[in-house]
Amino acid sequence: MDSKIETVPPKKKGRLALFFSLPVLSWAFYDFANTIFSSNINTIFFPFYLQETVGENEVLNQIASTFISYANAFASFFLVLFTPLFGVMIDRTGRKKKYIMIFTLITVAGTFFMGIFGGLELEGKLFGVPLPLAIVVMLFFIAKFFYHSSLVFYDAMITDFGKKEELPLISGFGVADGYIGTLVGLAVYPFVGENGSHQAFIPTAVLFLVFSLPLFIFIKDKPKQGQGRFPFLSGYKEIIQTFKEMRAHQSIYTFMIAYFFLNDAIATAIGMMAVYAKAVVGFSSGGFILLYLVSTVSSIIGSFLFGYVAKAKGSKLAVTYVGTLLFVALGVAAAAPNAAWFWVCRQPFWDCPWFYVGDLQDIYRRAHT
Repeated sequence: MDSKIETVPPKKKGRLALFFSLPVLSWAFYDFANTIFSSNINTIFFPFYLQETVGENEVLNQIASTFISYANAFASFFLVLFTPLFGVMIDRTGRKKKYIMIFTLITVAGTFFMGIFGGLELEGKLFGVPLPLAIVVMLFFIAKFFYHSSLVFYDAMITDFGKKEELPLISGFGVADGYIGTLVGLAVYPFVGENGSHQAFIPTAVLFLVFSLPLFIFIKDKPKQGQGRFPFLSGYKEIIQTFKEMRAHQSIYTFMIAYFFLNDAIATAIGMMAVYAKAVVGFSSGGFILLYLVSTVSSIIGSFLFGYVAKAKGSKLAVTYVGTLLFVALGVAAAAPNAAWFWVCRQPFWDCPWFYVGDLQDIYRRAHT
């Protein structure tokens, strides 16, 4: 008597079940948390603080924007040096959460002390700059560097939560969750007094820490077996060897160059947006906050939308759509004669810029595995 065993294929995980599974939700909450830092510190209140502290006319506003540019440039320089080593650390050890926690706590501490020193009146100067301002700028550099360092490990974690075809949806969900975090971060604005943007720093640090806790608690590291300790700087040897093998992985290196230029353009535009909007276009602090708030709502929709576009059309085509849209919007923003034009171009520009970066990282991870 023949007996046949019927195998029932496993049911595909529903979208809601995928998004609201504890690991994915905990991972997405970290995007919620770190976007509070990114929007409040990088884009809004640190530039406002510099303008309040330094800028009283066009010349001083230019000095304030120079401070922002140099602080961002120094942080980016050290990221160029250390980010490849972070990749080697992930490959060697498999540990991601451990370093996310360490770097997040350093970022939180740096942001907290920015609020402390931003409100102090200390005598003396450092490199010709008033001491409190100099300390806040240095703390910003530290916080920004470790914030971006944590993202290297955080982005690499996405492949632990789904299959290849699910990654664009998870990525889009994470970024949409992050934009909701932006709305929560903006809730500190009513508590910021006139010329008191530094008052936003401590609440931002607290919110970043609180909403990072789900990742800290519920996600487990998956360390690689048999991988012992290794000298940190030895990772450069692997990086040099990888570049020597460039011809064998041409598509990956083409991607890396494209990623560099797109990511750098987005980061620069976002970092200077508040200063440009206030000093050149003529927005008030409240007006820029309103613009940012409305744009963030459209970003939440855009993040989900392009998650499905990437799944249906492929990541490369989705990024091409986005790159074209950003190029046009940024060009219009640079030529905007008044605030109304800036409103028009700001909406598509902010639709979901970090989703595109996340999507590019997904391309790399898929090509590399």
